[in-house]
Amino acid sequence: MDWWLWIELALLLACIVTGSRLGGVGLGAVAGLGLAAFVFGFGLPPGGPPGTVLGMILAVVTAVALMEAAGGLDTVVRGAERLLRRNPRRITVLAPLVTYALILAAGTQHVIYALLPVIAEVARKAGVRPERPLSVSVIAAQHGLVASPVSAASVALAGALAGSGVGLPQILAVVMPSTLLGVLAGTLSVARRGAELDADPEYLERLASGEPGDPAAPAASEQAARPGAVGACVVFLLAIAAVVAIGLLPGLRPVYEKVSEGVTETGQVEMGRAIMIVMLGAAGLMMLCFRADPEAAVRGGVMRGGLVAIINILGVAWLGSSFFEANQPAIVGGISAWVRSAPWLFAIGLFALSILLFSQAATVLLLMPVGLALGLPAALLVGLYPAVNGNFFLPTYGTVLAAVSFDRTGTTRIGRFLVDHSFMRPGLVTTGVATVTGVLLSRILLS
Repeated sequence: MDWWLWIELALLLACIVTGSRLGGVGLGAVAGLGLAAFVFGFGLPPGGPPGTVLGMILAVVTAVALMEAAGGLDTVVRGAERLLRRNPRRITVLAPLVTYALILAAGTQHVIYALLPVIAEVARKAGVRPERPLSVSVIAAQHGLVASPVSAASVALAGALAGSGVGLPQILAVVMPSTLLGVLAGTLSVARRGAELDADPEYLERLASGEPGDPAAPAASEQAARPGAVGACVVFLLAIAAVVAIGLLPGLRPVYEKVSEGVTETGQVEMGRAIMIVMLGAAGLMMLCFRADPEAAVRGGVMRGGLVAIINILGVAWLGSSFFEANQPAIVGGISAWVRSAPWLFAIGLFALSILLFSQAATVLLLMPVGLALGLPAALLVGLYPAVNGNFFLPTYGTVLAAVSFDRTGTTRIGRFLVDHSFMRPGLVTTGVATVTGVLLSRILLS
């Protein structure tokens, strides 16, 4: 039996690695192939997809996509751009904080692609080494994502911990301050990194050859705001506030009665369904009141990215569910003593799996149920949650590659040895500080 477990684990990891390299929906599709092998070939139980979590993610993606269609995301990005352009000398400090706040509010890293060229341009014109603000801003985006109340990762964690007494408000109370402190620590770690721009050999060589020149495209801040954009932003922010309020005050969730086989039953709307209802309702308001084009929402980058995430999460979470259901006694019995005596081992597991999956939400859905089965307290799992930000470790993630390409000075680099890139130092510092702080706060606030 032990040999079969290792064979099944090898197949699971092979599906994850292969699917991650294919990109797009490859992870979900290859995971589906592995699931078929588990169920039809190995005779494992089929497990089940996380239906409520996927529903919440889809509802949130719909709301954000309609806000994007109404021009709301562009409006937010333009505001962030104006702030950065007005304070060019403070770009290293402001850029990660603005990025963190932007991603936290939007619940998606999609918007950072519009901000990265602005950060690179403002830094270069101010004589600041672009590597500094660019590298830590990419990391700040990842931590803003896990701190967002409407991100797929946070929704996944709330769903995984449902019934444990720890809900979304408790998660935010721990994760928001811990990730923000981590971002500040990561900013300090790169504040004086590398040579000043006017003394960097790579930049001086490019400058001598006529690069980089000023961009010809007009700045986004010069574009007029679309009608309804501000209203769509307000509706979305009110929806976020409503989700947090419903989590803090369970009495706000409606109580209903239904008759089943002649018996009247009383129930209360679950938190997951409440999130779906609020977000879909907000999407409807943006469409009807602020001219958010539903066709444009479907074609937009947020919807495309959201659907890719949902397909990948569906495949990976279902594959992991089948494997864990079949091998739960062996897994729990084999590693429970280690993890209970050294919980930081579980944090390493979260970090390592996120490197392979390139998805915080998929990592949460795959490993957090394992943590609960191992007997780790829900409060501790919340504290360890920031450790899922290992996406930066290998320089193949989309935001990492984008930051390198937008830095025309050549200071933001991949490196010769794959792991000696510009994002390693701020990534390790930010994630380490956020995780340690999260564990401490969880003991104080949730114990």
